[in-house]
Order: sequence, then structure tokens, then C-alpha cells
Amino acid sequence: MGLEGLRIAIVHDYLNQRGGAERVVAALHELFPRAPIYTSIVDYDNLLPELAGADIRPSWMQRLPGVLRHFKKYVMLYPRVFDSLMLDGYDIIVSSSSAFGKGATKADPSTFHVCYCHTPMRFVWDYESYVEREGMGPLTRAVLPRFIEGLRRWDLATKDRPDRYVANSSKTRERIARFYGRHSTVIFPPVETSKFTPSAGAGDYYLIVSRLNSYKSIDLAVEAFNTLGLPLKVVGDGPYAPALRAMAARNVEFPGPCGDDELARWYAGCRALVFPGEEDFGIAPLEANAAGRPVIAFRGGGALDTVKEGVSGIFFDERTPESIADAVRRFEEGAMDVDPAAIRAHALRFDSRVFKERFLGFIEEKFEEFAGGGRTRAAAGTGGRRG
Repeated sequence: MGLEGLRIAIVHDYLNQRGGAERVVAALHELFPRAPIYTSIVDYDNLLPELAGADIRPSWMQRLPGVLRHFKKYVMLYPRVFDSLMLDGYDIIVSSSSAFGKGATKADPSTFHVCYCHTPMRFVWDYESYVEREGMGPLTRAVLPRFIEGLRRWDLATKDRPDRYVANSSKTRERIARFYGRHSTVIFPPVETSKFTPSAGAGDYYLIVSRLNSYKSIDLAVEAFNTLGLPLKVVGDGPYAPALRAMAARNVEFPGPCGDDELARWYAGCRALVFPGEEDFGIAPLEANAAGRPVIAFRGGGALDTVKEGVSGIFFDERTPESIADAVRRFEEGAMDVDPAAIRAHALRFDSRVFKERFLGFIEEKFEEFAGGGRTRAAAGTGGRRG
């Protein structure tokens, strides 16, 4: 059937940072350049360059005082935004959701809604660990559960608004099945492998690239390298940065955030990337691999999809400083044969081109099945172009 001539809308939770979810939105914009992007709020100063010319339509929340800086404090308003987002006149809705985007409502039952799910709402379904990782105070801990229960009910009430789910990893697919009782297809998110190039040889330092939040488990890696005495560079910024700097020995350095070109140099020059957390997907290991460098990762979460043991990296089995230190020692002793060409070839399997081909093919196939079930589509008046 194809998608030529169909009206498409993109929905995303909030466009206020430059993370993996926003890179998915950028790839969707490249696939459907004429599709408007509906979202709760947008920080135009922190927008990916690929989205600079997009038709972005923020909600009424954009006018609230301090919302860009204190967006988490408005958490109970986001369901209202997406409940009221009644999308009319579209043939296809593509939502990108780690919390609220899947709740977008189609005005016409003949509209096809596919949700690219980065994870079911973490602060609802992993509440205890989320509160612990965010370091919330006792007052917040006492009040928050009442709000969380309301969000959980909303999350379940909206789980069937999408007609189809796509998961960003095997772990997310399992979580969608467990919490929503819905089937999903795994399509890995896009990695811009062309931004990274292997260097002639490895440097003398290990590397972490991450937003410096408490739940990223970077403290475990810092403790491990305090013991090892080997050089570690922690690239990134975030609220946990002061605590990490305070606990770090002199061999652990914090260069701070950096641009794409500098990041590519950090990757290409490291001995290996250390990936201590458990992520739903985690793009940093594949960026390091695209630069020809291996990964030392926790055996869990998205790393089970992205790290090929003995080819692109090695695993450690416990989220402890001791387990990380042991894995680094094994790597130093030759636990794997580092072949930059083979490592980069592994990363290319996750390239943005692969994502676009797979996602577009999925949309075309499932839309045809959906339309073939007796629903009709109006495709006139759009000039025969996507979006």
C-alpha cells in the first residue's frame, strides 16, 4: 500500500533535552518531514539541530511559569495534556513515549496509532528504585505515593490507545508485556555511526559518557577505578556531578559535557568504554563501538541486545565496584581480542539507516493490515508526499 499521500502526526512526551528518545524523534522527522510534532513543552535552546526546522506544536503547558526548568514539578499535568490532545484528520499517529506520549487520542477510530516505546513509565512501575536513585527527601517520599497511584491508573487506562507497540529493546518488550499485557516488536533506536571513526590506536584511559544522575551507577565505576588506579575520564554533566567529583581519586577526571566532534575524539582515544548502569537500551556502547572501541558493561538491560561478548565487549555480572574492577583487570589481561574493524562492523547493525528502513517497513506492513480490516483512509490533497 505504501504511505504516499497519507497525513501523519508525531507525538513526543517533552522536547527539553538531547537524549536517545529525542534522536528517535529526529529520525522520525527525517522519515516524515511534513508531519507536525505534538509535545507538552519544548526548550528551543536545547533542541537537536536536526529538529530546528520541524513543525513543533507545544501544548498550553509551554506558558506555565518556570516549566522548562521545573518540568518535573508539573508531573500531574502531563496526563491532562495528552488526554486533551485529540488528533483529528490524520491517517497515522506515531507516538514516541517513555511516559505520556502513548496517551495521545485519535479522534477517528480509522486512524492508525503506533507507539515507539522507550520504556513504560519508570517512576510509576519502578517507584521505590526511582525514588532511591533520585535522592528525594522525606517530605517528597511521604507525599508522592498518592500522586504515583493516580499516574499508574492513567497509564493503565491509556495502554490500549496505541494500535501497535514497538519496543526499543528486548527488556522494554518484556516490560510492555508485563505491565500493559500488550505484544510489541523490537526495533533498535538509531545510532549515528557516521559521526565516529576508529583511530590508529587506543589511548591509555577508560571512558564513561553519561548524564551524571544518581541512578546511572557511575559511583560504582568511580569506586572501582579509585581502587585500580587506572585513568578514567567521565564525560558529561548532571546533578550528581559534585558528589562524584568529591568521591573520586586523582586518577578519575571529569572533563564535563562536550560537543559531537570532541565526543568522537574521546571515544576513539579510549581503551574501552565502561557502562556501569542498567539501561532500557543505552546508546553510548554503540557509539564507542562505532569508533572501534570495546565496552565493559553490566550484563543486563539493553546491553544484552547491544554488546556481543568477546567481539564488541565483555560483561561483569554484579553491580558492585568489585565486579567492575575484576572485569577491567580481565580486560587488561587480554580477556578479548580487540579488533576495531569487527567492533565497528557490529555497531553498523544499529545504524540510523537500519532503524529508518525497519521502522518504515513496520509502519507500511501494519498500516496495511489495519486498513485491510475494513477501515478506510483518505489520502487526497497531500500531493503524494510522505508526512
